[in-house]
Amino acid sequence: MKKISAHYLSTALLGFALTIPSHGFAQVQGSKVDEVALRAHLALLSSDLFEGRGTGQRGGDLSVAYLETQAAVLGLLPANGKSYKQAVSINGIKSLPQASSVNIQISGKQLDWNFGNDWIWSAGDAVSTHQFDHELLFVGYGITAPEEQWDDFKGIDCKGKILVVIVNDPQPTAEQPERFGGKALTYYGRRTYKAEEALRRGAAGVLLIHTDASANVGWDVLKNGGMGEQFQLANKDVKGLPIQGWITDAAATSLFKTAGLDLNSLRAAAENKDFKPVAINARLKGEAKSQVRQLEQFNIAGMVPGTDAQLKNELVIYSAHWDHLGKQEGTGDVIYNGAVDNGSGTAALLAMAKAAVMQPARRSQLFLWVAAEEQGLLGSAWYAAHPLWALNKTAAALNLDTLNFVGRTRDISAFGAERSDLILAANKVALSMNMTVAPPRVDVAGGYFRSDHFSFAKAGVPAFSIGSGRDYINDPQASLEKARAFGKRYHQVTDEYDPAWDLSGMTEQAQFTLNLGQEIANAQAMPAWKENDAFSKVRK
Repeated sequence: MKKISAHYLSTALLGFALTIPSHGFAQVQGSKVDEVALRAHLALLSSDLFEGRGTGQRGGDLSVAYLETQAAVLGLLPANGKSYKQAVSINGIKSLPQASSVNIQISGKQLDWNFGNDWIWSAGDAVSTHQFDHELLFVGYGITAPEEQWDDFKGIDCKGKILVVIVNDPQPTAEQPERFGGKALTYYGRRTYKAEEALRRGAAGVLLIHTDASANVGWDVLKNGGMGEQFQLANKDVKGLPIQGWITDAAATSLFKTAGLDLNSLRAAAENKDFKPVAINARLKGEAKSQVRQLEQFNIAGMVPGTDAQLKNELVIYSAHWDHLGKQEGTGDVIYNGAVDNGSGTAALLAMAKAAVMQPARRSQLFLWVAAEEQGLLGSAWYAAHPLWALNKTAAALNLDTLNFVGRTRDISAFGAERSDLILAANKVALSMNMTVAPPRVDVAGGYFRSDHFSFAKAGVPAFSIGSGRDYINDPQASLEKARAFGKRYHQVTDEYDPAWDLSGMTEQAQFTLNLGQEIANAQAMPAWKENDAFSKVRK
């Protein structure tokens, strides 16, 4: 926790002043991202004053007000009629374990599980009270993938059952090195898919078995999120699961052992396509209570109109999520400031918008700060379902999330650009900036499916997130270690702004994104997905 100070206030006021368009500057200067403005926005947005920019919290409301004001001062035009705000309808669900009696029972014996330490759960259907007496069923990875000739369910009736599922997807073998994307994680491995498949099959709930390796995040990260309020889009046409959650590997191992089963043996069996679901001699019983509310959050959208008579009807989107985890219950430091994640992207978009207003492109450009990313990409998903601009006229979506706070690099990450023509533009822009695009990596963590660009990709818009490079110019090894150390601060209260940060790399990352967007905005044709890419079918 860092108290708001004279330093923060003076920096914030400087940032506000720097956002006022300076019409005396030449246009070439106007196209440059201003590092001082970026730093000022970042320092203020990630200070305690904004209380961690929590969804449904005071800090989130302050963030929206700040972004709306800045969009107007910068000279962006409102993108939603006369408003910069796009309302996002959300349900908030907070589990009440102390008021609940829900538990796991085996042969009448109740397992002594602690909410937070052994498991976390929430009501995925935004219903405040549920009564449970449901059988547990182990379904391996819980995947149905016809193109892989894979079906973990084998026709079993899942209606009313609680599915216990392995996270991730089946691993490659010597005989099938490319099955399910090889070592890369596919969407089948994401927890969102597991819940979607369970819902399609009429299950009453899903419990995911956590390991650091399979979930690609530690239990503390899940616990920090699961102990607080959970959010989902309010959609009357789509009902959620009555219960969805996580169990630790230790708790799962004990559960299976008590039920006379060996979890490791079943994990091994689940690697084969002939796996069949296994009934667990256990039931989820008792009452689960939740506090439920309905609320509105807001995406902020500001426009730079295009200059070409025809191409101005097409659009390039720059996006970043403004939210973080806000204030949590407890003692001591309870503010999750979210400086890097994603105060950095939020501030960068403001600095980029200042430059873009002073030098428009042929196509229109939309600066979009989305809500509730930390709650499951909710703001970007809402925009994709309720677009302010026709999606088939949207050329690309470039997303910024967790930027480089270490220093300048010789490379830039454009992971996901290789799925479309965007890679050609990215290489061209990198070359013009004396940089290189880092080669695609094996996406073992499923990163392509975990940030806001994915909402646009699912809707058919070529999209990816511009990531930090790793070929540091100054003191490469120490810089690399500094970047890696952020993993320990991810989704922790220690993700705080440090005035000593070298933001030259962050500024360069923002400049690359703006240059790339304007390259796309000035090109004669819109980019297209690679012919064999799954999202190409959506675009067509």
